[in-house]
Parts: sequence; structure tokens; C-alpha cells
Amino acid sequence: MRFFDREAEFEKLREIEDISHEVAQFTIITGRRRIGKTEMVKKFYENKTILYFFVARKAEADLCDIFIDEIRTKLNIPMLDAKGMTFAAIFKYIMELSLTRHITLFIDEFQDFYRVNSSIYSDMQNIWDSYKSKAHINLIVAGSVNTLMNKIFKDKKQPLFGRQTDTIHVRPFRPSVLKEIMAEYCPGYKKSDLLALYALTGGVAKYVELLIDRKKFTEKKMLDMFFERDSYFLPEGKNMLVDEFGKDYGIYFSILTLIAQGRNTRSELENALNIKELSGYLKNLSEEYGLISKMQPIYEKSNNKNVHYSINDQFLKFWFRFIYKYTHIIEAGGNDRLRTIVERDFSTFSGKSLESYFIEELKESGEYTHIGYWHDRKGENEIDIVAEDELENKIEFIEVKRQEKNFDEAVLRAKSVLFFKAVGTFKDYEFIYRGLSIEDM
Repeated sequence: MRFFDREAEFEKLREIEDISHEVAQFTIITGRRRIGKTEMVKKFYENKTILYFFVARKAEADLCDIFIDEIRTKLNIPMLDAKGMTFAAIFKYIMELSLTRHITLFIDEFQDFYRVNSSIYSDMQNIWDSYKSKAHINLIVAGSVNTLMNKIFKDKKQPLFGRQTDTIHVRPFRPSVLKEIMAEYCPGYKKSDLLALYALTGGVAKYVELLIDRKKFTEKKMLDMFFERDSYFLPEGKNMLVDEFGKDYGIYFSILTLIAQGRNTRSELENALNIKELSGYLKNLSEEYGLISKMQPIYEKSNNKNVHYSINDQFLKFWFRFIYKYTHIIEAGGNDRLRTIVERDFSTFSGKSLESYFIEELKESGEYTHIGYWHDRKGENEIDIVAEDELENKIEFIEVKRQEKNFDEAVLRAKSVLFFKAVGTFKDYEFIYRGLSIEDM
């Protein structure tokens, strides 16, 4: 699959690159694993000179040998002596070089210096502070382990706290990009296949690429690939998150599995797990790991009422709903049996994904100032999407159905009456009622 999207990120990288010729720049690139951080930077710099340091889990001396070879090759400096070199010495050498020439240095998997030698961060702080005022360097660091990247740059006790000059957060492909990909590689695709691509990958670049390169353009073929023997996707959730959660991964996985199944209030979670207090775990999942969101009906005034939790990542929603929950079936060699279960329930699952898709599409349009959902306190009446534009004084009430024929505007209008009773009236507003279905994707 060719390279898609990232125009906004490229514009930011271009601006930072220009500034770095005059003033030293230190940019952090974040984003979940497989999102395409490394590929993005390499694509931007494919015709430019850039030092690329990948922090593998090796001894510091072995890494330094690799880094020195990169410097020799890219900068054509033959005399650098590698014997006994430390990373601090290499970084100081690069900063000294940048006093007289412009250098771009990209350090990938930056958080893994913790495994190599955690004192590297203190060394970098001292060297950066000593040289940055006169250096012409564009330092870019990327990392995938959210907890460690947060610790390095957001913990006031850490040496590199506040040293970055900019941050770029790489996000999944937007709906418009997924449509562009499907149109290029499978002209005439069905909308249900686009929905499957979104529901299964969430727009994560690596997952989309795997499916497209294998020519899995239909819902059936995508699911076939997910559940084939030795599938890339079956161990993926565990591969992603065990490093994040460490020894507590079991309780976090149990919480995420329950949320994926729809048991998503704090009381439901605590009852299901027979644990009296989950607030610490839920706070970590939300704030530390960025994996769940605390959801409330739009315009809810209390921070503690009508709260439920939702997994932010579409792929992980699917993985915890169908793969981790049924690990025992996979271990028993029953991939085809599990494939049958998923086929049975996929319509319901992808229906919720369809709501998320349209919310992302509304956000991408930039035409609204407030987007959310609404339900009453008893959960008996729900409006899938409420989208407000405060500049144009209008609110759209949207019902999402897989089939267009199932939309009933009269029912939606009746729910909106209950909505106004709960949240108040909107004077001089225009009210729009519409249904969205797969055909509107």
C-alpha cells in the first residue's frame, strides 16, 4: 500500500525543520503502536539527510556502534572513534557538530533508553541545556509506550521535563482517508466493506496496510484474515499492552473486556469483578494510558452522573470483545468456531462502530462546536448523535441505523422532546432531524 495522508503532520514537520536552522528544536512524536510514526518521519525526510537512531533493547555499547556507523555513513565523517563510546558522548558530539552545520536527528522508541541506561535522560538534559542556545539541530524523538513517554516528558521530577519545543500526536486515518484507500484499491467497494475496515482497524495504518496488501477488500475476506491460523491480529492486543500494564495487565484486561461487552459503568464493573474499588484502575486507563474515555450524555451538568466508560480504540474494542474474551477457543484450535461467533454478532458490533464512524466524520467536517450523544437517566430513551453549531444556532439530532428503512423521524422527534425537557430549550435555534445509515458512509 502506498503512503496516505499526514498532510497536516508534514506541514508541522516542515515548519519545525525551517525553524531548526535558526533555533534548536526538540519535538516529541507520540501515538499508539502501529499508527505509522516512524514511516511518517522517514517519508517526510526521504530526500533529506537525517540521522536515524533506533533504540533497540541492546547493551549501550552495541547501540553506540550502530549509531556511530549511521553518523559516518550519513554525515561522511570517517574519523569518529567508536571505542568505549557512550550515548552521552555521541549526543554531545552531535550537538557540537550542530554548532557549525544543521543536523536532523530522529531517535525512535525513545522510551527504551530506560532499559538500556536510564541515566541517558539526565545526560541528554545537561548536554541539551549547554548547547541548545547556539545549536542548529532538529531533534525528533518518538515513542509508543504511553506511560513511559508521559513519565519522561510530563513528570516534573524527570530531567527532560519541559525540554521539548513541540509535540505531534499521530492519529488513525480519518474516514475520508479510509474511503480514499478503498476507492483506489477496490473501486466499486460496498459500503459494508468500508464499515468492516473501520470497525476492524480503527484506521490504524499498519492494520489497514496488512489488509490492503493481502487484497482483503471485503468484510468476509477481512474476517478470514483476522482468524486464520497464525494471524498477525490474534496476539496483537496482548503484544501492544503488556508492556504498558506490566504485572497488573490481568486486571486491566478484565476491565477492558467487560467494557467491550457493554458492562461499562463503574458499579457494573466492580460487581462483575467482585472488586470494591476500581477508581484507580479506571483513572489509569483514562489518564495514564489513554485507552478509555469517561462518557456522559451531552450537556450533562454533573461530573458524576450518567457516567459510563468506552474504549477509544476501535481495534481494541473488537479485540477485547471477540479475541481476548474467547482466547480459550483459539488455544483449542477453534479459530473457525470463533469466526462463526464473530459472524453471528458482527452486525450488532459494527452497528456501534457505525455510530463512531459518523461522529468522526462530523468532527472531520469542522462544522460543529459540540458533538455527543444523549440518553435519559433511566437509559430508556437515547439519541445516537447530537451535533450543535453555536455559530449558526442549530442542532442536529441524528439516528444511526444500519438500514435506511429502519429510520423513523417521528420517533426521533419524540425523543428530542424528552431531550429538551432534560437539558432546557435552545432559543432561536434551528432543529434538524435526520437518519444516517451504511449508505451514507
